Amino acid sequence: MTGGPQNAHYAAAKAAIIGFTRSLALEYARSGITVNAVAPGLIETPMVKQGTGPAPEKVVDFFIRRIPMRQIGTPGDIAAAHLYLASDDAAYVTGQVLSPNGGYLV
Repeated sequence: MTGGPQNAHYAAAKAAIIGFTRSLALEYARSGITVNAVAPGLIETPMVKQGTGPAPEKVVDFFIRRIPMRQIGTPGDIAAAHLYLASDDAAYVTGQVLSPNGGYLV
């Protein structure tokens, strides 16, 4: 999660989801219920492809240069994160934020 100019509402919403996730995880842990969140980085979606300005490919290139893996994620990357958290392999994982982001927020 990062903040930035003219981005306070977005950063506040992300922080609220993280706090909500952690609170629910504590509340339901003794019932055997895990609660986690997925916070994706830049993902190849129609919104990203279309962009909001006159040169969306330049905006995407700007971010790709800042991602250590030098690529944007796919919807499949996000699905895999959710599948992991829903699997028995994550039975002891609760109150966490999994952020598939190619290293952008390391």
